Amino acid sequence: MKYLVKQLKGTKAAAQALGISQRTVERYVKGQLKRPRQDLRGRIEREVKKRWQPQVRAKAKKKAASTDGLVVSTRARFGFTAAPGTTDDARIRDITQALPPEYADQLFTAREQGATEQQLQQIAADGLARMYFRNNNTRAHGLDVEFTDVEHIQIEL
Repeated sequence: MKYLVKQLKGTKAAAQALGISQRTVERYVKGQLKRPRQDLRGRIEREVKKRWQPQVRAKAKKKAASTDGLVVSTRARFGFTAAPGTTDDARIRDITQALPPEYADQLFTAREQGATEQQLQQIAADGLARMYFRNNNTRAHGLDVEFTDVEHIQIEL
């Protein structure tokens, strides 16, 4: 109840959101009432979740885009071409790889700007090419990775 009062900036707004009297909200805040009836408990939970979840998601996205990065798990067809004249036939690979924060930031920004699924997959493919195939750009310079026939892709924060 205290969370709702704080989020809605007052007992009156909290009471209106829950469909109860302002006085009842004040009693819960003061601790005079402790256990809401079941229907009120459900309304409180819904209102808290409605306001809590976006905050949790925003914090996780911010952390992934600034310090932690994200993990991409995929099963797709990968092929690549390296130095002039050398190639490798594309084949299905299962890859789980941590990507640095700049790829998380690129993915979130592109998604917010309405990027297509293909564009988002390309950002993930660029990250996988850098981190998995080129070992954070410490080897295989000039290696171009092709990411096709995606069976699944899962991104975890």
